[in-house]
Amino acid sequence: MGFSSQDKQIVQDLAKRVCEIAVLPIMEEKKQLWYRLNSLERTRPLIHCQAISPEIWEELIPPETLQCTDETARKEELRLRSIIYAWENFPDDRVVDPNAYSYIVVKGDSFVTDYGVQVDYARPEEAHGAVGFRQVIKTEADIEMIKAEPKVWVDWDKTNQDYDTLCELYGESTTVRKICPEYGLGVGFIDSFIRWRGIEQMFIDLIERPKWIHEVLERMLAGAVSSMAQCEALGILTLNNTYCMLGTGGYGWTHELPQPDFDGEHVRVRDLWGRTSTQIFTEIVSAEMHWDFAIQYEKRFLEHFGLAGYGCCEPLHNKMYYVSRIKNLRRVSMSPWVDVDAASEAVGDKYVYTHKPHPMIVSMNRSHPDLARRQLEGALQKTRSNIVEVNLQDIHTVRNEPHRLTEWTQMAMELSEKYV
Repeated sequence: MGFSSQDKQIVQDLAKRVCEIAVLPIMEEKKQLWYRLNSLERTRPLIHCQAISPEIWEELIPPETLQCTDETARKEELRLRSIIYAWENFPDDRVVDPNAYSYIVVKGDSFVTDYGVQVDYARPEEAHGAVGFRQVIKTEADIEMIKAEPKVWVDWDKTNQDYDTLCELYGESTTVRKICPEYGLGVGFIDSFIRWRGIEQMFIDLIERPKWIHEVLERMLAGAVSSMAQCEALGILTLNNTYCMLGTGGYGWTHELPQPDFDGEHVRVRDLWGRTSTQIFTEIVSAEMHWDFAIQYEKRFLEHFGLAGYGCCEPLHNKMYYVSRIKNLRRVSMSPWVDVDAASEAVGDKYVYTHKPHPMIVSMNRSHPDLARRQLEGALQKTRSNIVEVNLQDIHTVRNEPHRLTEWTQMAMELSEKYV
């Protein structure tokens, strides 16, 4: 690759700083809290300010402040600076990961690559505007595009090249690990389908072509299960019971994975966390329809895994009767739009309850810290009987006032101590 000595020095110095943070005694304390939470033990609510959108990092760490010149080096510089920035400014329950990661290059028509279906976007002129979906599945016969029996293989030349590149960049400053792109990932069958069919048309199809939609879902389920099985057979799956963030929930730390018969080398699907969601099914879709066109298929996917998480932006307070049918369910992500009283009662202490404050609380034109406190304290009062984590995410702007996130995190940590 041939990085400049300056780029190497910048990245390696940052990596060493991240490693110094990662071995602080408080990291082990935080880790043990996540182990307890995922074991359904009572803890104080665990707090995570998950500022992950590219737009927010453009405000927190402006691109012009990066010093590296090579594209790969700049990407790693931003990743490392983001970790350090979050540690210094978001005093929450994050556990800092000292490792760098190189992804195994998986090829084929797996669920990670849209089942072989080419997505056609209509992109706006605005840099971060919403895209539109042009139909690529136009007739019922077009579902043949969806590969129910995908072929999955690894481009080892590219995989090893990418790994060697990062090893050269990082030198001895940290460990570079190869991981599978399925690391921490899950599926959203309907959420994928709308990108090929269109949102409005999909809702019409639920009414006018239910049998066809079930055929679509069976194909997607078969393709997803086959993809994971082939990754297992290829020996490329990576344990996600460590630093991995579980979708819209917290960390995957658990002593229950991998399975007791794990040989220490060959990771199987049942050694992993799995997760699914159907974000497009808001409250306009009944619980019965959510089960019929989503959960019953997601259940069959998730039960191949060791433990499972469910949900993202779709309100689930009145749908837990069906969500709880997932036998290995451990975590439920409750969107900002749930009825917290109903959600708390439905989840109980059988699952981890992920409370997600509305991200607008830090994104409005004017900061409203008192409102943020009232809303969070109200939610923590209502979920006192639950096993709770709080995840502030989906933040796209803080109006160039980064202190809003620091203040929110400090406030959330203060409140969490009141609800042990």
